[in-house]
Amino acid sequence: MVKIGVVGVGHLGQYHTQKYQNIDNAELVGVYDTNFPRAQEIAGKLKVHCFSSYKEMLAVCDAVDIVATTTAHYELGKKALLSGKHIFVEKPITSELAQAQELLEIAAAKNLLIQVGHIERFNPVILKTENEISDPLFIESQRISSFQPRGTDVSVVLDLMIHDIDLVLSFVQSPVSEIRASGVGIFTPTIDIATARIEFVNGAIANVTSSRVSMKQERTLRFFQRDAYVKMDFLSKQVRIIKKSDNVDKLLPLILSGVVDINPEQLLDIQNYDVGDTEKDALTLELESFVDCVYNNKKPIVDGLAGTRALEIAIKITNQIQAQNAKLRA
Repeated sequence: MVKIGVVGVGHLGQYHTQKYQNIDNAELVGVYDTNFPRAQEIAGKLKVHCFSSYKEMLAVCDAVDIVATTTAHYELGKKALLSGKHIFVEKPITSELAQAQELLEIAAAKNLLIQVGHIERFNPVILKTENEISDPLFIESQRISSFQPRGTDVSVVLDLMIHDIDLVLSFVQSPVSEIRASGVGIFTPTIDIATARIEFVNGAIANVTSSRVSMKQERTLRFFQRDAYVKMDFLSKQVRIIKKSDNVDKLLPLILSGVVDINPEQLLDIQNYDVGDTEKDALTLELESFVDCVYNNKKPIVDGLAGTRALEIAIKITNQIQAQNAKLRA
């Protein structure tokens, strides 16, 4: 069994705690939060132990699940790694690139695992379609939501957009060559709306947009490649895959020469999937994967290096937006 402690039992941390109670090979040793009354409340509700200090938790666990605010990730992660504990840390891995790189170095030196909570990698929508994505030429993502105070300790780029940055980087196996971004703060001193164009050495392009001040909710991801168009809707759990039909080579010359009327459906193979009825949700799959990696000493699907790469691009986007806005105010 892997003895796991959960650090941070706010909105998301309480769900992590709940999930571990039903995961094979996981033994939840308890929870800790700097807000001790909150920790006691969740511990009582879920009937688990409440630690009075982080040091006390580290003394009895094999791994730590860090679900605290982003600015606390580095300190909590470093203490856990130096104590010889594997860590799961919610995204982004840290708030600063140098911090993430230091955690990677400590983990490597101590032969410990880091998994970063880029939960969309475990979304049933992604799992259903990931094998259909091959050398995309153009990617477009929209992640738009209404304002919530939770997560506003960082910009919308680190709060929301980083999900899609991680997905894009996982599908485009090429270095980033150029980034162009713009954004603005509405309700917070940081950035609440942002859009970025990410260009890759292999010619692929991704347009990524995120907002946390919208009147509607939208989470879509579209891939355009030579042999297919794939649309994923994370809210409705719908997937559409469009490819050329088997008889397109026979029909297209006839259509172009005017011999037959155009019927687009004859040229296309359209597949629609509803993946909303899956047995396990993304959080369960994600935490099961972490426990399995620790138990069997396997590399996590989203390891510390992947989390750091996503953070690096997110920080470049953030810095570019801040620099542009500073020029406009000057």
